[in-house]
Order: sequence, then C-alpha cells, then structure tokens
Amino acid sequence: MSTVKGDRTVQAASAFEGRRWLFPSALIHALDPDGEGDARRPRRTARDWLVDFSCFFVAILVGLLAADSMTPENTPPTLLVLDQWLGGLSCAAVWLRRRWPVGLAIAMIPIGFLSNTAGGAGMVAFFTLAVHRPFRYVAWIGGVSTALIPLFFWLRPEPELPYLVAVAFTVLLSGCVIGWGMLVRSKRQLMFSLRDRARRAETEAVLRAEQAQRLAREAIAREMHDVLAHRLTLLSVHAGALEFRPDAPREEVARAAGVIRESAHEALQDLREIIGVLRAGDADEGGRPQPTLAALDALVAQSCEAGTKVTLDLRVTDPGAVPASVGRTAYRIVQEGLTNARKHAPGTEVTVSVSGGPGEGLAVHVRNPAPEGDVPHVPGSGQGLIGLTERATLAGGRLEHGARDDGGFEVRAWLPWGSSGR
Repeated sequence: MSTVKGDRTVQAASAFEGRRWLFPSALIHALDPDGEGDARRPRRTARDWLVDFSCFFVAILVGLLAADSMTPENTPPTLLVLDQWLGGLSCAAVWLRRRWPVGLAIAMIPIGFLSNTAGGAGMVAFFTLAVHRPFRYVAWIGGVSTALIPLFFWLRPEPELPYLVAVAFTVLLSGCVIGWGMLVRSKRQLMFSLRDRARRAETEAVLRAEQAQRLAREAIAREMHDVLAHRLTLLSVHAGALEFRPDAPREEVARAAGVIRESAHEALQDLREIIGVLRAGDADEGGRPQPTLAALDALVAQSCEAGTKVTLDLRVTDPGAVPASVGRTAYRIVQEGLTNARKHAPGTEVTVSVSGGPGEGLAVHVRNPAPEGDVPHVPGSGQGLIGLTERATLAGGRLEHGARDDGGFEVRAWLPWGSSGR
C-alpha cells in the first residue's frame, strides 16, 4: 500500500508541475496526498493573488459607485463619514476572506446594513462563503442578509430607483453571487469525488492483484504437492528397499539406484519449472509439456518399476480427443491415488480404471485393498486429495474419496467431456 501512496504522490506532483500557479491553493492542498491531515493554511498561488486583487478592486469599485450616489442632501454628514469609514475597512477586510470566510460573512451583515459603500465587500464575502463552506452556512447567513434587504432600502431608499426595483435588483444580484460561489464549490467537490474514486480503484486493483497472486501461489503449491509427492515416494520406496535388503542382487541394486537417480532428476526439473513460474509470473512455454491422459501408461510403468502392483483398465472411446485440461486432471488424480497407495497400503495391488467418451464425461477410479499389518502414519496426508477435489470442481466435475467396506481405499472422480471435445 505504501507503493500505491507513493505513486499517488508522484502523480499529484506531476499533475501540478509547471502549472501550480494556475490552480487555487485550497484545491492543490486538498488533492495533494502528502497534505492530508495538515491543518496549516496553504500558501497562496499566483492565481490566488490575482483573484484576491480582483476581489479587492471590485469591492473598492462598488464602494466608490455607492459613495458617488450619496450626497449631503440625502445623507447626514455624520452618517456619510461613518458609511465611508466602514466601507474602507470592509474593503481592507477582503484580504481575510480565505482565513475566516464565515466570520467575515457574519460581520458583513450588520456592516452592510449600516454602510452603503460596504456592499461590494459584502458580495465578495458571500461569494467566498459559498465557495469554501457547505450549503448550511450559506443558507443561514445568506438568508438573514437577504431578509434584511427590504428593511435596508426602507430606511435608506435609493434616490434614482423605485423601492421594489432596488430590492429586486439587490436580491437578484446577491443570488447570482451566491449561486456562482456554489457552482465553483460543486466543481471542486466533483474533482474531490473523482480523486476518491481513483484512489479506491487503485486500492481495489492492488487488492485484486494480491488476491490473484495468492491464488496463483496456492495453485502452484498444490501442483508442487501433486508432482513432487509422487517422485519423492518413489525415492523413499527404493531407498527403503536398499536399506532393508543390503544383500540384494547386484542387478536389483543397480535398478533401484537408477530409479532413484531418475526420480531425483525429474523432481529437480519439476522444482525448476515451479521456481521459473514464481520468478517470471507465467508458465514457461518452452518447458516440458504437461502430462495428459496419454501419459498414464508411463505413469503405471514407473510405479510398477518401484515395486507397486498396478492394474490399468483404460476404456476410453477416443483418447486423443480428450481435452488437455481434462486429461491433465485425470492424470493428477491417478498419480495422487498411486502415491497414497504406496504411502498407506504398501505391497497391495492398485486398480486404476478410466472410462468414458465425448458427451458422457470421463470417470476415473483408483482402488486399493487394506494393507497387511500396521502402517506408520505419514505426516501431511490428505492435502493432495483436497487440492484434487478443488481442481476437479473448478473443471466442472466432482471427486469423492474414502474407505471401503473391506478396509481398502477408493478415489472416484468424474470430469466433463463435451461432445465437441471441450
């Protein structure tokens, strides 16, 4: 997850690189992953300074226009001086709008009621409030200010405009200013929501990748168990025979040593293939081909050389038409059955039956009778059958296993084989 956060930081920095002055400081601060949780006020950008100067000059311009309409004939001199002083202070307070938008907007309600020249600063304050604060602040403060407009023009009528026209124009102008600010805020909120969606998508992508990697490793682990358990069992059987029969004929010793050497070599090749998958992430297309149903004869012959009696009954309508995935799964089931028979019922005869055809599926049975005498427990037993059950289920088939009434053990599986060879 730290890698994802680092990537987001680099992306945010590259997005504003060379164009930082074009964006509001509040937007940059909110979109910067490193700035999350930082309570310090962001520094103004060149765009912020330009906007602040523009707001300041707009407030002054509106104040001058209002002051020009006020004359000693229609306004007492004391109120005229107070009006201009309040208007000047309000224009200066515009520079504080980013730091205290709510406080400035609240302060402008009584000031705007007393000062006609503070109208421009009041509009800037309400615009800033709509940009930087949620709607509930705008509704309460803007509603109070709008409600006081008729009273303001009742006490201080506009000499050049009728009362209703002045009230309607001011209400409309205030609504436009607040609506413009809310539009700016909604656009920023849209950018924030898109940012959050992008972050969630990145997080979900990382989680999916981790899950896929975990599933792939589990599949590789099951494959390792299915393949290596068979090889290592051969090694154990022949090494045990050499240990308990040191006086065996020279030919049997040489044959057992050859099987041990061949099994060790094949196990090493399997390990190299698995390690190659772990390193490269994909299977090596140039490696050895995966076993299919046609390799059952070689598997049975190998088990017979190891001293296991195996009877193979292969009744398949067209072995060459068996799909590769189905044949590979059937091969692994037989391989696991022979391995378990050598582990738990050494010396018994194993019967392997494979039958079926297109449209009816492929049935695989591996049976062995009960062993003669006690057999020591083998650690880690049962994991291979669990993996094969999952593999058969994923292939659309089923696998059952368990003890028989006579004390033996049986593995029964059915795999789908469509009429079109799929």
